[in-house]
This record gives sequence, C-alpha cells and structure tokens, in this order.
Amino acid sequence: MDKLVDGLIAVLTAVVGLAVVAVIFSRGGQTAQVVTASGNAFSSIIKSAVSPVS
Repeated sequence: MDKLVDGLIAVLTAVVGLAVVAVIFSRGGQTAQVVTASGNAFSSIIKSAVSPVS
C-alpha cells in the first residue's frame, strides 16, 4: 500500500511540476499573477490551519 501511495504522490508532483514549467515558459503567460495567486492561497491555508490555535 505504501508503494501505491508513494507512486501516486510522485505522479501528482510531476504533474504539478510540469504545470509550473508550462506557466513560467508560456508566451503571453501571466506568471506574476499566477505566483501571487498561489502565494495568497498558501497564506490562506496557513491562516486557516493556525486560526484555532491563536
């Protein structure tokens, strides 16, 4: 079961990595907006995770 989960995580990581490379190197891409949106989403997740504690 661990090998299945490890394989699934590896595939998902590869897909996300490929998507990141595609966004960064695409012509006419809005890389700055994508990075900003990703940062905002990550910040929101962290705030939600910490909010019950503080």
